[in-house]
Amino acid sequence: MGLLANNVPKQAKRSRIVKTKLLVLMLLAAGAVFAQLSIGVRIGPPPRARIVRVQPPSPGAGYSFVGGYWYPVGHRYQWHAGYWTRPAYAGAHWVEPRHDGTLFYDGYWDGDRGRVAHDHHSDRDRERDFNRDHDRH
Repeated sequence: MGLLANNVPKQAKRSRIVKTKLLVLMLLAAGAVFAQLSIGVRIGPPPRARIVRVQPPSPGAGYSFVGGYWYPVGHRYQWHAGYWTRPAYAGAHWVEPRHDGTLFYDGYWDGDRGRVAHDHHSDRDRERDFNRDHDRH
């Protein structure tokens, strides 16, 4: 019985250590469930803007000219030639895209009604501004 009596405190201590380790592991695992993993690909700053700017005459009243700029497509940059367009809403002005040396920020329309992102998918639509003000008459 002497051996058994001496062994009980050691087993109780081991049991507490195991329970403590188990509790710590469970807390770490629970924290990992809510953790986020983010992987980004940086492609660096865009090339310099093209020096030659050709601004054709305005197609009419209410149009704004958006100068050419580079924008990211996948792992490269693509040149977007300048063009005339109507603002997203009356009073909106174009804020050019920019690169701060680390991150690229898309261009957008801004004004008293808030910010409107530019959609590059609509660039292929040459008639995107045709009859756009039909609701104003």
